[in-house]
Amino acid sequence: MKKTYKIEVDCANCASKMETAAKKIEGVKDANVNFMTLKMKVEFDEGTHPETVMDNVFKACRKIEPDCEIYYK
Repeated sequence: MKKTYKIEVDCANCASKMETAAKKIEGVKDANVNFMTLKMKVEFDEGTHPETVMDNVFKACRKIEPDCEIYYK
């Protein structure tokens, strides 16, 4: 399953780091963060619950960019 989320991030470098962090989260098959459109596309592994996985993605991204926002709820 693929989903697209609106995000707020301050710079392209942080967006790139957020993408890398998201890809390392269990349940994420692939992730893409586009700084220009302020969107995060996430492909989830089969059988995972997207909101639960996104909780972990959000926590990982907040470690990189403390004031970032991902609108997934």
